Amino acid sequence: MTDQRQRPRRGQGELESLVLSALSEADGPVGAGWVQERLGGDLAYTTVITILTRLLAKGAVTRERAGRSFAWTSASDQAGLAAHKMRKVLDAESDRGAVLASFVTSLEPDDERLLRDLLGRANSEGED
Repeated sequence: MTDQRQRPRRGQGELESLVLSALSEADGPVGAGWVQERLGGDLAYTTVITILTRLLAKGAVTRERAGRSFAWTSASDQAGLAAHKMRKVLDAESDRGAVLASFVTSLEPDDERLLRDLLGRANSEGED
């Protein structure tokens, strides 16, 4: 009987976060192999490429030609990626008002205050 031990499967969002974290540590554009090495090398190179390509489609990373390959750079931090996911969920719903109302009423008081402050700043900047 063979040993069938497997590592727990990570979710797509977790892998994207790990890749973005690795890219944020880079001094400039890096190759997928660098990202793979930074993540400990337990991910297949093709998996790293797939995650980078998905992040590119989301606008979270950019790439530039580097020989026959690409060099990748983070275009968005973790907060930017989370905000993109939130907008995507909101865009998929027909009743945006209900979704936003439900979201706001579920916030902790400190988060609600922070959101009010941010909206107030955004409104005052728009009046300039």
